[in-house]
Amino acid sequence: MRTTSAARHAEGPGPDTGPDGHDAHGGRGGCGGRLGRIVRSPLGWMLTGLVGVGLVSGLTATGPGPVPVLGAVAAVGVYWLVMRRVARRSTPEIDRRGAGREALLGGAIGLGFVGVSALLITSFGGYSFSWAGHGFVAVVWSAVMVQIGAAVTEELVFRGLALQALEQLWGSRAAIVVTGSFFGLAHLGTQEASAWSALAIAVEAGVMLGAAFLWRRNIWFVAGLHFAWNTTEQLLGIPVSGHTSEGLFTVDVHGSAVLTGGGFGLEAALMPVVLGVLLAVRMFALARRGGHLMPRRSARHTQDD
Repeated sequence: MRTTSAARHAEGPGPDTGPDGHDAHGGRGGCGGRLGRIVRSPLGWMLTGLVGVGLVSGLTATGPGPVPVLGAVAAVGVYWLVMRRVARRSTPEIDRRGAGREALLGGAIGLGFVGVSALLITSFGGYSFSWAGHGFVAVVWSAVMVQIGAAVTEELVFRGLALQALEQLWGSRAAIVVTGSFFGLAHLGTQEASAWSALAIAVEAGVMLGAAFLWRRNIWFVAGLHFAWNTTEQLLGIPVSGHTSEGLFTVDVHGSAVLTGGGFGLEAALMPVVLGVLLAVRMFALARRGGHLMPRRSARHTQDD
């Protein structure tokens, strides 16, 4: 796969604009004046994108049938418009070329992560599974539709918009910490959530998914990982970040919440946190080796330019 370095992602004017900020047709690209400069700044286009993608997600995430998937498609369109017309940058991270391969690779990692975690917890007596008896096709269809919508929109928000904007301001390392922290805080909304579950999600998911994006610089890769993670948990009957949905199995939980994650689910167990840290360290090392990290000095220089 051909990946793109962080420096290229932060070049400023996209392919449709010239060095003077005018578009190829001689007009001024995007908004003009002081307001335009504010909106085109990293925080400006990040907030614009968050509002747009968030609105689409809010309207479609809990819809019936394929509505969440249609919402994900619309969210990608909103993201493209914000990046091209507001941020004035190209969008190789959502390129359709190689998208399937990237999604499958991410999905394999996500499936392996949850599968190994659940197997280890089960081997220590924490989980026992039984067939739920629900309709196979209906359960799988519902899970796939909902989780595609959730995975794509969340990755556009946290890795596509927030991480890329913040790394232009502060560099990749700070951006991954900040976005990982907010990812953990965003999962405090369930009754089963706690300070520990938020920290666990921030580390094993927020930081790991951030490192995954820096490694591949590809939304489809992290969305595939995210989708396989959530879908596998749901089908196994394990609560997904505190939310219990209909799965193919029901799970009986035994023993300490440190082992099982308690009512919040697998993400609040200790073993997945350890596995998530190991994966994050490996992915971050691969990102650094591939030259995909933006140091703080380079980020500042980009903004000064």
